[in-house]
Amino acid sequence: MKKWLLSEVLLLSIILVPVVYLILIWGDLPEEVPMHWNAKGEIDRYGSKDELIGLLLILNLPLYFILKYVPQLDPKKKVTPEQLAGLRLIMHLFMSGLALFILSSTHSGELSNPFGIVSLVGILFAALGWYFSRLKPNYFIGIRTPWTLESEEVWYQTHKTSGPVWMIGGLIMAIVPLVAKDLAIYAILGITLLLAGFSIVYSYLVFKNKKD
Repeated sequence: MKKWLLSEVLLLSIILVPVVYLILIWGDLPEEVPMHWNAKGEIDRYGSKDELIGLLLILNLPLYFILKYVPQLDPKKKVTPEQLAGLRLIMHLFMSGLALFILSSTHSGELSNPFGIVSLVGILFAALGWYFSRLKPNYFIGIRTPWTLESEEVWYQTHKTSGPVWMIGGLIMAIVPLVAKDLAIYAILGITLLLAGFSIVYSYLVFKNKKD
């Protein structure tokens, strides 16, 4: 019980960090703030600063309740709260990091590196790769192809192999915006497709070899 409570307090604290930051900068914000930037880092939409409150609610709160109650929706109880603990921590760190990035950019009124978000996504992918290698078969999270869901052996082999691939791909994605900003958009699209494609094709090949 104590461990569960500490875990929930930690997650809620991570969620509240951007809220506290918004409260601290609220008085410095104009009534209209930048809300969207194009691929060149140029502001292309302004909105009321009240929209920032909704932004924080959308980014973290729905995810908190979804991941908290997913185990109760699993008919075969293959997903446990303990199994989801790592994923919940990873996702809320990412969402709060994303919120802080957006709030900081809005506060300054400019986005010196519009592709910083690509680095955040890369770190998320790398963290998910680490998590995949420890993930048990379930219907809700992970590499859920027809072949991994059909066979536990295919599930474990696919996640064990895909995990390091996702970690490497995520780290490359995180580094690209720091050394070649012009390639950042291509990196997030290309690496995402490559990682997803690798996992799908690999799971099929493992399943096919297993049947043969």
